[in-house]
Amino acid sequence: MKTINPKNIEIPKLHRYLLGAVGPRPIAFASTIDKDGVANLAPFSFFNAFSANPPILVFSPARSGRTNTTKDTYNNVKILPEVVINVVNFELVHQMSLASSPYPSSVDEFVKSGLTPVASECVQPFRIKESPVQFECKVNEVIELGDQGGAGNLIICEVLRIHIDEAILDEQQMIDQHKIDLVSRMGGNWYCRADENSMFEIPKPITTCGIGYDELPEDIKNSDVLTANNLGQLAGIESIPNETDVNEYKLIELSELFLSLEEDATQLEIEIHKRAKLLLEKNHLEEAWLTLLSFNN
Repeated sequence: MKTINPKNIEIPKLHRYLLGAVGPRPIAFASTIDKDGVANLAPFSFFNAFSANPPILVFSPARSGRTNTTKDTYNNVKILPEVVINVVNFELVHQMSLASSPYPSSVDEFVKSGLTPVASECVQPFRIKESPVQFECKVNEVIELGDQGGAGNLIICEVLRIHIDEAILDEQQMIDQHKIDLVSRMGGNWYCRADENSMFEIPKPITTCGIGYDELPEDIKNSDVLTANNLGQLAGIESIPNETDVNEYKLIELSELFLSLEEDATQLEIEIHKRAKLLLEKNHLEEAWLTLLSFNN
């Protein structure tokens, strides 16, 4: 592996390594107002949610690595500690990118990007009408991480109001992860779209515990077909299927396979593991286990 000491590398190159590896990153499309009342829009991918009680979002408009200047957003919240963080979906990604252009501080990015300003309820900065979710925030604190180019400035934001487009809600009135169609930043000029082609679901082990990797049978653990990721899926099951269930599944689902390869145990095991792998890719965990355990039953 390539090993890097951050102290021995140029900041722009270090920046590229960091952003190339840490991603996809959500985007805070921040709306602020300067001392003269001019609206400012700017996107930041050093951003995430850090607390629900109190509701805290944090983003970081870093100092320029080339000129060591600070962003208009940073300058504005130091004067008026309020911000609206607008979520970015695929429908407004190009307008967001346009707003990131280095316009003079006197220029209103709402005008330049063609986005629609909407009055907020609790803060002075405007919301973006086209954004599917808008967070009105007060700035609790600004933490400067340094005074040299590339240094971050953590803007600690407490959410006062949340505005959600009802079109992205599901039947339970929660945000549907398919409907919101989020985009995120990666390294260089690359973005990522969270749609059906890139999203997948993994049940959270909150109320139950998986058996763990150490409890996997040795023949499964040493499989030449199953990947480490597959083994992680298998280890997430709460309990291994019992012998009765395995025999029943074997008789109904696998008897033809066993008959066709009854003279070749090595190939039979390979085919069993291939079938289990396909089941895991479809998130059919219990069926994968029943398939694997059938080999030794």
